[in-house]
Amino acid sequence: MGYLQEARENHVKKKVEEALRSKMKQKALQECDFYCSKYAECARGRTFSVVWQCRKQAKELNECLHQ
Repeated sequence: MGYLQEARENHVKKKVEEALRSKMKQKALQECDFYCSKYAECARGRTFSVVWQCRKQAKELNECLHQ
């Protein structure tokens, strides 16, 4: 197999991987919409304090997204 052929196959694999990752992200965000809303509501109007004020909501959102 030549270098060009191998490069094309790697490119195709990366495109497929990116498409799958994008679909998985969309599905996860749809399924975790409730937790996204809770986190967004907590974060609204905050800057640095989001880190400690919204820790619980962030943890719940991350747990949902990792499923």
